[in-house]
Amino acid sequence: MTESAPLLLARGVTKAFAGVTVLRDVDLDLHKGEIHALLGENGAGKSTFAKIVAGVHRPTRGKLSLNGRQVDISSPLVAQKLGVTLIHQEPISFPDLSVAENLVLGQGEQGWFSRVPWAEMTREARRQMDQLGVSIDVTKPMRGLSIADQQMVEIGRALASGSRLIIMDEPTAPLTPKEVDTLFGIVRRLRGEGRTIIFISHRLEEVRALCDRVTIFRDGSKVATDAIENLDDAEIIRLMIGRPLKEYMHKHNASIGEVALEVEGLTLPGRFQDVSFQVRRGEIVGLGGLVGAGRTDVACAIFGIQPAESGSLKVNGKTVDIRQPDDAIALGLAFVPEDRAVSGIFRTLSVEQNITAAIPGRIAPRGFIRRAIEKLLAADSVRKLRIRLASVNQPIGELSGGNQQKAILARWLLAEPGILILDEPTRGIDIGVKAEFYDIIGELAEQGRAILLISSELPELLALCDRILVMAEGRLTAEIPRAEATQEKVMQAAVPRQQAGIAA
Repeated sequence: MTESAPLLLARGVTKAFAGVTVLRDVDLDLHKGEIHALLGENGAGKSTFAKIVAGVHRPTRGKLSLNGRQVDISSPLVAQKLGVTLIHQEPISFPDLSVAENLVLGQGEQGWFSRVPWAEMTREARRQMDQLGVSIDVTKPMRGLSIADQQMVEIGRALASGSRLIIMDEPTAPLTPKEVDTLFGIVRRLRGEGRTIIFISHRLEEVRALCDRVTIFRDGSKVATDAIENLDDAEIIRLMIGRPLKEYMHKHNASIGEVALEVEGLTLPGRFQDVSFQVRRGEIVGLGGLVGAGRTDVACAIFGIQPAESGSLKVNGKTVDIRQPDDAIALGLAFVPEDRAVSGIFRTLSVEQNITAAIPGRIAPRGFIRRAIEKLLAADSVRKLRIRLASVNQPIGELSGGNQQKAILARWLLAEPGILILDEPTRGIDIGVKAEFYDIIGELAEQGRAILLISSELPELLALCDRILVMAEGRLTAEIPRAEATQEKVMQAAVPRQQAGIAA
């Protein structure tokens, strides 16, 4: 890290929404040429602080200074002009515009009669991608690019705008290990150029591998800033959650019963082939593997989102034909999707409406919504799952990621499913909320529900599951009982044979 005058000084930064203070009196210095982690539970204040620096929110009070000059960052456009860029966890782009158009968006002169220098724009876009060392066809539309490539375009856009402070909010959540390595290499290169990176993550191993210093938030306040080497993981977690590190992942003792879901020879060409397994009542079956192995595709096929072309499904011993999600719901299946922002929530609707969305027959038995029942059911779900919010009438998009995920789970629990498919249920949520999710999942198994748990976090699979199925390149490659499961065994089965150096 370069020792120099701070690039950013925050003094007394405070933010309140509708009279509720979510960030209070934060003082923080960011140095030029450092990678600085912001850690904390969902709702702790780290993302609010980052959004204030990026101009998404304006502070209720407090001051910000850049390069020794006090600034009023009143909008993301103002932030961009000051050299500050926020890269969101889910990259924001115009999918039908080309990579080049997205990359230079907002750059250069603009006006009613401005001419677009297409050739120059394409050359500049190629130069930025070459500078990052990534191969992306800049003439193609953004639609269809991987999340990793979309992130590279956003980083390229930040460089094109001359950003000196780049904020990355959970950038590795949807990436494969190889893509994470590529991203880390680029971030380190940016640090070497003297740029400052704010890195928001829930993954302590990544923070330790990448970051110079860490600031920890809890309950809207900054509780510590220190060099990463001065803090061990136990101390970081204690500072984040306000209590000592405990064994927060543990297996509940559920009685395993009859087969609830049976998958036989399920195949969707190009996605997965000949997938067969069973899930019993009271059993948590893990589905592991690298990103792109076909795990989510299998889940979508079972739930009728994109049905398989061959193979069969049995629910409670009876062969069923699930062609759409309504069929699955009627049979007692529920699906918590991986991408909650796109597939899980109705962002502009209230928490109440989101929670009751899967039970129209109960809240509107004759076609008219019974608001009292809707409110009662939603409030009961909020209490049981300890969803943190201001009101059930609050738009769900205003909640933290962990509380959004709890609301999605609450929606399906109201439908009283016997079989739950949970796809990356703890992705992008903090340690404290993860612990709550693990308890909820265990309790659901104890109630006799059959659970298929898809996760990229090996400790999660090892701690919670009775068996772990592993996929690689669209095929099941292993079934590992709990007593025999290790990270090494799971990873060995998850790595494609070509990568592992095994002859096909």
